[in-house]
Amino acid sequence: MPEETCAGTWGNNSTKIWLGIAAGTAIGVGIALSRRQKKGRWDAARQVGQRLSNSSGELADALGDILSHVKVIYEEGRKVAEDAGALWAHGRKLAGH
Repeated sequence: MPEETCAGTWGNNSTKIWLGIAAGTAIGVGIALSRRQKKGRWDAARQVGQRLSNSSGELADALGDILSHVKVIYEEGRKVAEDAGALWAHGRKLAGH
């Protein structure tokens, strides 16, 4: 008489039980995954805010550097404008106006 395995015959009740357990588990996991909370837009916005606050020290340092460069550019531009005004006035004097 050949040896019967659990997978080879449907007459064995343990095969039916294990198949039922596997199917039930698959269905349960599928339902649980489909009903889990998905991250919404507000959650994504909170994460961006959290990341910004975590790197706020670096952001403040970078902003300070940028502002110091803007200040230097402004000062140099102001000097150029004053020099241009002085040259314009000197040119008018030379032209006799």
